[in-house]
Amino acid sequence: MGVGELVAAATGGPSAPLVAVGGVAVDAAPTPVKEFAVAVFYTYDKLALQAGIVLVLAVFAAFIGVLTMRRLWYGLVGVAVFGVIGVLASATRPSATWAYPLPTVAGALAAAGLLVLLRRTLPHRAAVSAQDLGDGTGLDTDVAAQGTHTPLQGARSPSSDTGISVVDGAGQPSGRRRFLALAVGAIGAAAVAVPGGRRLWAQRVAAARAAVVLPSPSSPAPPLPAKVSVGVPGVEPFVTRTADFYRIDTALTVPQMEPKDWRLRIHGRVKRPLTLTYEQLLARPMVERYITLACVSNEVGGELVGNARWLGVPIEGLLDEVEPDDRADQVVSRSVDGYTAGTPTAALRDGRDALLAVGMNGEPLPVEHGFPVRMVVPGLYGYVSATKWLTELELSRFSDFSAYWVRRDYAALAPVKTQSRIDTPAAGKHLKQGLVMVAGVAWAQHRGVSAVEVRVDDGPWQQAQLAAVPSVDTWRQWSWPWQATPGEHRLQVRTIDNTGQVQTGQVHKPLPDGATGRHTIKVTVA
Repeated sequence: MGVGELVAAATGGPSAPLVAVGGVAVDAAPTPVKEFAVAVFYTYDKLALQAGIVLVLAVFAAFIGVLTMRRLWYGLVGVAVFGVIGVLASATRPSATWAYPLPTVAGALAAAGLLVLLRRTLPHRAAVSAQDLGDGTGLDTDVAAQGTHTPLQGARSPSSDTGISVVDGAGQPSGRRRFLALAVGAIGAAAVAVPGGRRLWAQRVAAARAAVVLPSPSSPAPPLPAKVSVGVPGVEPFVTRTADFYRIDTALTVPQMEPKDWRLRIHGRVKRPLTLTYEQLLARPMVERYITLACVSNEVGGELVGNARWLGVPIEGLLDEVEPDDRADQVVSRSVDGYTAGTPTAALRDGRDALLAVGMNGEPLPVEHGFPVRMVVPGLYGYVSATKWLTELELSRFSDFSAYWVRRDYAALAPVKTQSRIDTPAAGKHLKQGLVMVAGVAWAQHRGVSAVEVRVDDGPWQQAQLAAVPSVDTWRQWSWPWQATPGEHRLQVRTIDNTGQVQTGQVHKPLPDGATGRHTIKVTVA
């Protein structure tokens, strides 16, 4: 695996055996399994999957080792099986080139060579029965019996093929010691090579990203209002720190792409197909906006939502240039790793600030958030609009193509639901009697939040105070002063958007088009 990772530094990160096999596992996993992974491991679901794959490989490797003790060719067949799985996985990845199987092939050859070396080094038990001595069919018939004599001190130590482990007069290590030294060395080399191979590739992309100079926007983001914050400690900041912005996607490892290699192809049901380089995209007029994104996997009151200042090229203008067919009601966006999302064409041409984003919070996109280019579309859940590591836009029809998550039982149309969250006080917290500021955030992107209401213990709804916002495409902070009385209490919040829609109290899981319900917490006042 370590050799494969090193070779993948040259052939491309997705070609690494662990990444390729893991990608197949992600794609093949049933929707309930993926929902469970996000719910349990949150944004660490990919790390958990990789750890699971490594554990399975370790068990498989141990099994191969046991087989090799009986017959060398048993172990070699096991390595070959692993190699075939890796080759098939890497060759069938959406971004695969002719070179993608090379890391697996190199890794399998290295594993086979190491297996032979270990097999020859490991001492075997001597045959002890007359039958074993007579017919040569002891524990391992790959090894010819050499007799049962005891070597004289100072004589050359017999090889492990004799089944006897000794130390010669010169004090050379026994076969068992050599085996352990070789095995530990191989494990140590793999432990260095796996992250080392990934780092080699990542360093190239990091250097390329650092060299990017973002152009000034022709349409800057409006200044933030003076009262954009309610000023209550514990409330999520209006602009989410880039390091704190949630990341949920299907990429087992972060795709690495240098700007010089990036191309965007716009094609399908269009009159004028278009291909852009990164330099050509940066040369176009840029728009800068504050936009809140939300993940469809976000539970009521969850944290898979964030607000950032995005810089990018309006998608609407690009679609106007390619002149889509009137029947093309879907824009299929594709990532470099093959992920697809289907966005309603109408949503990209209705005047909202749908962007091909190149910047986030004043810097080039972080690699983990889609560098070089990603989509940002206000008002839609990410799984139908926020494709990262974007390389392709295809004009299509919903009746002709179902995108990644739609094939896994999610809805094709997914506007963000009207939601709110209590950030402070925290659930389960013990409070002192008296004034307590209850505060949080609410969102209804592209519709906007017009009111937030809070109630205590199923009492009457109370109007919260709203902070100012620069547009309807961002979340909105709110606060409400509560005179807390002793006892256990239940706090609940709901939002009303600018269309008059009241956040529903009906509880529903995220599948198929977003969770519903009202965020409710319990606190104790003493």
